[in-house]
Amino acid sequence: MVKRSGGELLFAISIDRASQRSVTSQVYNAVKQLIVSGDLAAGKRLPSSRTFAAELKISRTTAIAVFERLVSEGLVVSRTGSGSFVSEAAEARRPNARLVVDAERPATTKLADLIAEASPKFFQRLTHPAKPRAFITGLPDYDAFPLAVWSRLSAKHWSEARDTVMGYSDPDGLPSLRQAIAGHLRGSRGIACEAGQIFIVNGAQQAFDLIGRVLLNRGDRVWFENPGAIGARNSFIACGAAMAPVPVDAEGLSVEAGLRLAPDFRLAFVTPAHQHPTGAEMSLERRAHLLSVANERDAWIVEDDYDGEFRYDGRPLPTLKSADQAERVIYVGTFSKAMFPSLRLGFYVAPQPLVPVFRRISGAFLHGVPSSIQAVTAAFITEGHFATHLRRMRDIYRERHEVFHDEAGKRLGGLLDVARSAAGFHVVGRFVDPRHQEDAVEEGAAKAGLTVSTLGRFCIEPIAEKGLVLGVSAIAPRAIRKGVEDLARVLENTRGSSPATVPAPMTTKSNRSIP
Repeated sequence: MVKRSGGELLFAISIDRASQRSVTSQVYNAVKQLIVSGDLAAGKRLPSSRTFAAELKISRTTAIAVFERLVSEGLVVSRTGSGSFVSEAAEARRPNARLVVDAERPATTKLADLIAEASPKFFQRLTHPAKPRAFITGLPDYDAFPLAVWSRLSAKHWSEARDTVMGYSDPDGLPSLRQAIAGHLRGSRGIACEAGQIFIVNGAQQAFDLIGRVLLNRGDRVWFENPGAIGARNSFIACGAAMAPVPVDAEGLSVEAGLRLAPDFRLAFVTPAHQHPTGAEMSLERRAHLLSVANERDAWIVEDDYDGEFRYDGRPLPTLKSADQAERVIYVGTFSKAMFPSLRLGFYVAPQPLVPVFRRISGAFLHGVPSSIQAVTAAFITEGHFATHLRRMRDIYRERHEVFHDEAGKRLGGLLDVARSAAGFHVVGRFVDPRHQEDAVEEGAAKAGLTVSTLGRFCIEPIAEKGLVLGVSAIAPRAIRKGVEDLARVLENTRGSSPATVPAPMTTKSNRSIP
């Protein structure tokens, strides 16, 4: 037999032992009021008479008398073998009147000055559909993740001593996970760091927020790739930064352009291994120049290595942090892309001079990421499952990139100029026909069941190039082929169209969704 819950907690009931009213009457009226007011909703299970008596420190005879009276009035129903429950009939006994207060001054939504200035500059991030579809960006393949291994490691963790698994987390991060990440970064990403430099956070977004709040004053100039990552941009804007949109070319962020725009910059944000979203790889010359300029100007660099593990034509490119001799680079990583997004698990590697600062900040107001997530992830890495998973995912994503480029060559010629990509989760296609408008194509794609992002979404200031950012990692080859076919039809139908005049997609047998 299934062991049932003990019922609702009714500790709020108070008993005045000095009152002339009997204890039975006081308890009965208190429970009745909870039911009639709606605090105890229909269907809620009440505690057993034995539990009820023990919790209120009354005799069991009194508890039984209260329950019997409530049953007789139809407020409670008793089910043999199950317990006592608030009856559906109790709904009719509840008053419908609502308290109305005439306010002389209506409530306002006045914001703090900093967020009031920042919020109009925010750009909304893409809302992910419930299930991956063509061509959603930034999502891994859920089906390929080894859930059986993860479940086994989770069960092992939860079988440990309760004081180990149920206490507060270390605000800096679980030591075993920090050690595991340090080992992985040394071997896979060429970063010579110590576990004490690594701080565990609730995703990369929290890292950007903390970095901004610690290092930026209102009005500080920040070099930011244009186009560039939306989430990081919003974090720095929320900290009061003045964003300097630095153009990106085939070699990555233009340091010369940054010096012209904001020579007194305080911080630079870059994605050197695989620029987000253009896919450019920052050249060694640009990297050396950026490191040199940051050191000269006493500025910091935030390196977002969001998908640096995924390169398909050889070894992953070295990180900027691996060449940082002056301790200027703050390296940010995430497990959302390599594993799965709901982990909400990220980390950053602080330069040695900033370690005491970030440790003090974390200890002051962070409770840390749930220790269970950290412990299981640490075991996943140290037992070799993470490395195995990365190798497998590289093979899967390499195949999907190839499938996309093959299909694009057949169907998108003359519509999109698709740069061949050998890394990351997405590809970029520039419009061939100048009559194509990004908003119109995006709207037409949505009507056709596709999720595409425009280059313009990622820009602080407009750029000359117009096109689409297309994710190819989250869906199987068959869905990629179908998506390319539908996208070609959308592009053919939207030449010269404004969003308001986008033609409805054709309905054919081939338009059926693919599981």
